[in-house]
Amino acid sequence: MEAQRASPPGPLGKAAATISTESVQVLRDYTGRGPTKARTTINDDHVTIVLADTLTRGEQTLVDSGDEERVLDLRAAFQEAMREDLVALVERTVGRKVAAFMSTNHIDPDLAVEVFVLEPEESRLS
Repeated sequence: MEAQRASPPGPLGKAAATISTESVQVLRDYTGRGPTKARTTINDDHVTIVLADTLTRGEQTLVDSGDEERVLDLRAAFQEAMREDLVALVERTVGRKVAAFMSTNHIDPDLAVEVFVLEPEESRLS
């Protein structure tokens, strides 16, 4: 697995690397195989993880036989099952609550994107 830092060095860079590495482990725990690449970007109000090479051998077999929609449906089910663990990972790492989580997959190229919209920081509300 290759965790690439998309955020600047320092605390945000370390948080991005942690989220990349741990999100790959969550996917591995749920699907039996983790992505080979992950890149996390942390901005003021959201965290985005782009994952590459996510398909299991079985999913790739279904794609090769023309059953892409079934694979996308299966991936959506996995992402719903992983929601709590992924949200907890982001909240723990960035120290903010997640207001919304969105997830999608793409077959060719084999990519997944997890987006976490963060609740506003207390200091910003004042």
